[in-house]
Amino acid sequence: MAQDVRDRSRALIEIGIALTSELSLDGVLQRVLEAAATLTDAQYAALGVIDASGRSLERFLTTGVDEATRTAIGDLPHGRGILGVLIRDAQPLRLHDLHEDPRSIGFPPGHPPMKTFLGVPILLRGVAYGNLYLTEKEGVEFTDEDLELVTLLAAQAAVAIENARLYEASTRWSDQLESLNEVASALVSEIDLQPLLSLIADRLRDLIDARLVTISLPQADGALRIEAASGDAAEQFVGRELGTRSKNARVLARKRVEREDSVLEDPETDQETARLMQARSGLYVPLLVRDQAIGIIAVHDKQGRDTRFRDDDRRLGEMFAQRAAVAVDLSRRVAQDALRRIVAAQELERRRLARELHDETGQALTSILLGLRTIESAETPDDVKGAADELRELVLSTLHDVRRLAVELRPKALDDFGLEPALERLTTTFAEQTGLIVDYHARIPERLPTDVETALYRIVQEALTNIVKHAQATRVSVVVTRQRNSVKAVIEDDGVGFEQEETREDGLGLLGMRERLQLVGGRFTIESAAGSGTTLVAEVPT
Repeated sequence: MAQDVRDRSRALIEIGIALTSELSLDGVLQRVLEAAATLTDAQYAALGVIDASGRSLERFLTTGVDEATRTAIGDLPHGRGILGVLIRDAQPLRLHDLHEDPRSIGFPPGHPPMKTFLGVPILLRGVAYGNLYLTEKEGVEFTDEDLELVTLLAAQAAVAIENARLYEASTRWSDQLESLNEVASALVSEIDLQPLLSLIADRLRDLIDARLVTISLPQADGALRIEAASGDAAEQFVGRELGTRSKNARVLARKRVEREDSVLEDPETDQETARLMQARSGLYVPLLVRDQAIGIIAVHDKQGRDTRFRDDDRRLGEMFAQRAAVAVDLSRRVAQDALRRIVAAQELERRRLARELHDETGQALTSILLGLRTIESAETPDDVKGAADELRELVLSTLHDVRRLAVELRPKALDDFGLEPALERLTTTFAEQTGLIVDYHARIPERLPTDVETALYRIVQEALTNIVKHAQATRVSVVVTRQRNSVKAVIEDDGVGFEQEETREDGLGLLGMRERLQLVGGRFTIESAAGSGTTLVAEVPT
């Protein structure tokens, strides 16, 4: 008997040492469960973890029950009957026969028969983490010694469980910090809104351990559109519109975080959308910027048996909503700024064309009218012929100017045939008009996206205009090549060049070129030095 006591005490010490080395909460719980069954010779053992409400079980582990029996039993217990007694009153409980206790509610079909029972709470500083349940001690009832051993084991287990929870909490904080840093870095480097919102949805779903996360933004008509989603069948929800009377729209209008434990019981929920998303619970977090609601994050169904969201989940949702709000606000500011620049550039171009129409074409048409008067007042056939010849030259010159303006507005060859033929015509005309030697080489096997073709054409056109105005060059080279993932245009001249650090980009139109390329994701570089000519490189990804 003394040897048996020493063996059990040694086993208890070894178990305590093993528990302190285990950092995984599931690992700790499983070790506690197996140790309790071994020390007491119990056929069945279970461990229930009490949820945050303190009224039911959020996790229930067993040993001694095979998989087939577990499947036949069905849902795990939530903490009623005898199990609930220990939750409400955290005191050890030992029973000769479970069925004789009036608080027992019996077993579900398929449950193995159980009679003797020993239950011990797992307590630390008066806080109950859970309970140990043991049944069917081999041959006899549970003894006082069993109770004492399991009580000691429960005390050791409480410390180990708290350590494991602290470790898991620190790991969660580390994961949260890493995810927030990743989102912050993306906010700095990423311009496109869609990847940013998708990243935020992905990281939030991972940290909250939710089944589905959606991010919706309001449209012009007041409805919401899901712009990003992460989770089960997420791709089918992206682009889906939610009405102005949807739960998301109502929460957005109220500008406050709301949590719903059962969306099917919420009268504001769009039941058709809820069924499509298979949503049971919801966490709704508006995106707020300067007290303006500009979007909303909706999180559905925490993974596990209890799908409800907790206060920690709410705080995480609020942190990620702040990042998402910054992303949406920055995207709108960038889009507005780009639009302002485009409108300003268009207005500047309109002014230039209006000036040319007024100064050149307008004067030419006035001269034509005067030429017609000369013809009308001519007295001899020779005078009529001379005036008509002068008038014909003037009409041809005016027609040439009008065609040139039309090409500057939008070259027909660019729309009909593509970038390569349009540039060939541009450089040929440029050489004829300026007398410069132009070497043009292009290798573009297929048509490019319209915005890419337009951007590169305008870059070459502006570069040639700059060469005429400033370079004093005799030779120009224009080379356009299609590479694996981009198209590159290189324009070189042998002119006087300039010192780059002393040159204003807006004075040469270089700022406009740079901004035009940025709109299509391109890069712009220029190399020049006084007396060494200039090389301009424009590259656009395809």
